[in-house]
Amino acid sequence: MKTPILEVRNISKYFGNVIALSDVSMNVHKGEVMCLLGDNGAGKSTLIKILSGVHQPSEGKYLFEGEDVHFTSPRHALNHGIATVYQDLAMIPLMSISRNFFLGSEPTKKIGPLKMFDRNFADDVAREEMRKMGIIIRDPSQAVGTLSGGERQSVAIARAVYFGAKVLILDEPTAALGVKQAGTVLRYVAQSRARGIAVIFITHNPHHAYAVGDRFTILKRGRTLGTFTKNELPREEMVRMMSGQDELEALTHELAEFQHTDELRVEGKTSEMDQQLAGTLGKS
Repeated sequence: MKTPILEVRNISKYFGNVIALSDVSMNVHKGEVMCLLGDNGAGKSTLIKILSGVHQPSEGKYLFEGEDVHFTSPRHALNHGIATVYQDLAMIPLMSISRNFFLGSEPTKKIGPLKMFDRNFADDVAREEMRKMGIIIRDPSQAVGTLSGGERQSVAIARAVYFGAKVLILDEPTAALGVKQAGTVLRYVAQSRARGIAVIFITHNPHHAYAVGDRFTILKRGRTLGTFTKNELPREEMVRMMSGQDELEALTHELAEFQHTDELRVEGKTSEMDQQLAGTLGKS
């Protein structure tokens, strides 16, 4: 059996008396899309921050390429090849595509004693890396704010891949996008997998996850409900597990009771009006 490139075993995270994660395990292999699913408050954000080095686990093991690791910062994780693309994308809308592409790692060239931003190199690299993602940009100096939401996601993904990402963690990349733009991002996720990159795709949308995912880990209230393949977990069952079957059934029963009560109330009012009308006609 192949060793996962990234694995967490029995991870727990406590914030004082609050248990954010409890005994969570998952792994991802090269060239695989692992979807991490859960409703709001399931613990997805806390797990992302542990994987990306923002938080350290209170308990459990974190393995990268088979070795036990203890990341102390996002930069530490990034140096190992773990890149995280957050929902806000960490981009500056008024800056150019190429400047955003190299934000924090700007290429320079010497002009006499001075170091200057190497715009030509940055533009060429940004254009080529975007072309590999299937997007043709004529002018890398255009402001990134002029791009669509899906195209901005592609810039962030291409940037991570260019800087040597072995594991790409995508935090709700389709959450604020329309259907067409979400489809564009899913295509880039599939392209990243085809290039041998391990992708952890965090979402609460089972339809997006099912389109590109190879395996699915479902979180609920800080615990994992298990890891499944498509053959093991139909889409409808995934939705039920995420939302909670018992809660859905209880809600359905409660709504049915409300509807029945409303119908009785309407019938009671109708009967009362009929009686009043009959009395009025009798008097006349």
